[in-house]
Amino acid sequence: MPAVIHWFRRDLRLTDNSALHESVRSGAQVVPVYVLSTWKKAHDWTGPLRQQFLCGCLDSLAKNIEALGSRLIISAGKAVEELEKLVHETGAGAIHFNRDPDPFGKEVERQVEALCARLGIRCCGSKDVVLHEPGEVLTGGGQPYRVFTPYSKNWLALPKMRTLPRVTALGPAAMVDSLPLPTLAHWDLKLPEQAQLLAPGERAARERMKHFIVSGILAAYGTKRDLPAGQTTSSLSQDLRFGLISIRELYARCQAHAAEHPAAAGSVLTYTKELAWREFYMAILHHFPQVLEQDFNETLRQVDWPGTDEAFQAWAGARTGFPIVDAGMRQLLTTGLMHNRVRMIVAMFLTKDLHCHWMRGEQFFHQHLIDAEIGSNNGGWQWSAGTGADAAPYFRIQNPWTQTLRYDPAGEYIKHWLPELREVHAPRFCEAPRDGRPLAAGYPLPIVDHGVERERTLALFAAGKGR
Repeated sequence: MPAVIHWFRRDLRLTDNSALHESVRSGAQVVPVYVLSTWKKAHDWTGPLRQQFLCGCLDSLAKNIEALGSRLIISAGKAVEELEKLVHETGAGAIHFNRDPDPFGKEVERQVEALCARLGIRCCGSKDVVLHEPGEVLTGGGQPYRVFTPYSKNWLALPKMRTLPRVTALGPAAMVDSLPLPTLAHWDLKLPEQAQLLAPGERAARERMKHFIVSGILAAYGTKRDLPAGQTTSSLSQDLRFGLISIRELYARCQAHAAEHPAAAGSVLTYTKELAWREFYMAILHHFPQVLEQDFNETLRQVDWPGTDEAFQAWAGARTGFPIVDAGMRQLLTTGLMHNRVRMIVAMFLTKDLHCHWMRGEQFFHQHLIDAEIGSNNGGWQWSAGTGADAAPYFRIQNPWTQTLRYDPAGEYIKHWLPELREVHAPRFCEAPRDGRPLAAGYPLPIVDHGVERERTLALFAAGKGR
């Protein structure tokens, strides 16, 4: 029987992996491969933190595969060209992969399908990244949803796929050449000195999933998820992004916890709806791919965004003088992550207080977040800017000072990420300095007056809507 290729992409695990399961079920020798990108030094949509996390995940995956008596093949280049080489080298009769939710990945899949047709081998794509693909959640008239609430009701009611067992055998290792496991040097990148990354790999991700569910964080999620200090959320977004855990298993384990602990059912439902938001934004991107280039809301495409590069750089460098904003950006630059409530605050600050176009923030987040999903990142930024699907109305403008009072009143989050402010009394984080003096030596004064910029934003949007 000819070998089959399993093309790893964003499914870097052996447990509950749809395409890998199908590869093994074929009964053939499985040739696992990961194809590295070949860009150097800089990329518009990723950076050293995410690439370092990827390196750790590939190292973990390779060790897990070696434990089964096989070997992860590493190649670099265009996926379709590298896969064709591997087919010729191994005599493979099929290529298995899990389908990508993003337009760029889908285009590569089309090329691979054409390759398989030309070579006369099977092309086997599987659903794995989501519980429900975009075509499964439609209105009664067969149209895509543009608003989350009716989408989520449909999504929640649909039957969910069961989990699959962990793969325990792949067959002997293929005797073909492989590149070494990558380091940041492959992309000519260096890790920032202040970097503090989560442990990569399937085992670490599974430990995080277990901790979230059994430690009480899930049970308290409904009431504490908006508080940025400490761990109040799942901390699993990067694990879903790289496929270190399965969305099916995460969903099933959460539902089982709710069944065993009825008092936690409300929080479990709240968390489950966040999983639905993830797939809602993926569906928006699928049905309306133009959102990567323009506002989803057509009536707002003429709005001016007069933000300056100086203002953007102050935001990007955590030097705005608004502690909650700067703390969020410091967390991002250090860990490649940011609490979701703070993401909303910093995104709305960039767009509504500094008047910079959301696409600049979207790109910056993509370069620095290790959990960046194209759909969720775009959807989140357009939501904050007031231009997206089911977005906050453009006249809803969060006040960073009152957001601080509501979600970090003791300043725990701020003081953790801005140690230069640890001796400042927390109430001072909840309003602009009245005496015109900085909160601490070396810390900047607020670069704008929120009240003034709010009125300016309302005027800009009103003018844009009138064009």
